[in-house]
Amino acid sequence: MSVDKNNYSPEISIIIPTYNRSEMLCRAVRSVLGQSFTDFECLIVNDGSTDDTAQTLETYTDSRIKVLFQENRGVSAARNLAIKESTGKYIALLDSDDEWLPKKLEMQLAFMRSENLDISQTNEIWVRNDKRVNQSKKYAKPSGMFFDRSLETCLISPSCAMFNKKFWDSVGPFDENMPACEDYDLWIRSGFKFPVGLLEDKLTIKYGGRPDQLTNSVACFDLYRIYSIIKLLHCNELSLEELELAKVELQRKAGYFVGGCKKRGKFEQAEKVEQMVKNVLEGQAVIPIEILPVQE
Repeated sequence: MSVDKNNYSPEISIIIPTYNRSEMLCRAVRSVLGQSFTDFECLIVNDGSTDDTAQTLETYTDSRIKVLFQENRGVSAARNLAIKESTGKYIALLDSDDEWLPKKLEMQLAFMRSENLDISQTNEIWVRNDKRVNQSKKYAKPSGMFFDRSLETCLISPSCAMFNKKFWDSVGPFDENMPACEDYDLWIRSGFKFPVGLLEDKLTIKYGGRPDQLTNSVACFDLYRIYSIIKLLHCNELSLEELELAKVELQRKAGYFVGGCKKRGKFEQAEKVEQMVKNVLEGQAVIPIEILPVQE
């Protein structure tokens, strides 16, 4: 029986958003094309790059690579676009400045199938300023249900993550109002629903230390996390215990943020966050996006 290639769906859809990272993108794509597992499609979203990214993408002739373009709208919108266009049973995220070791997909997919998982991640190697560094215990990757720890900090690296359509249909999409911490937001929305499998092998290389990274270019990370928790408290899906955990972490994060604002003389922003958090804790309806800075 012949296979209709027009209706064929690969096992895995790889999602790579990119903005002005032509050289690093080449490294990421090489690591995709070098995978031992080959039944995939790779959707690369050019998020309005102004460098030679478009020309670089034209050099790829592998039929598994699909290039999408959007005006610069950020990583959340780029990932959402690619996932919407994807056809695979599983979705694997890869940031354009990271790379995978050759057996990453093969081993992770086998692990997920054997453990009947909806989401998993691998361990990773950290490289900062071209030197391998050790991770602190704070960022050690857990497994299972760890909603409480996810509220404190982001414990799933996008480039390490793979999930199925059941997971995505339940908790997606990424919040396009967030230029940063969009992964934290997705993981806390899923953390009380899905256990996360951890493949102990270090199969992802995560690069850092460059000035163009979001951690260096986006201010107020804690503000975006506060926004995420406020949204979560309005979802009406948390148990009483989960609600209490989220409220405690909201107060902790807001306390640090407001204190920092007051030290820097940003009294209006401090007052806005204080009032919204007070309203949330008193059970009043709020509009979370009102505490975020206006995006240009």
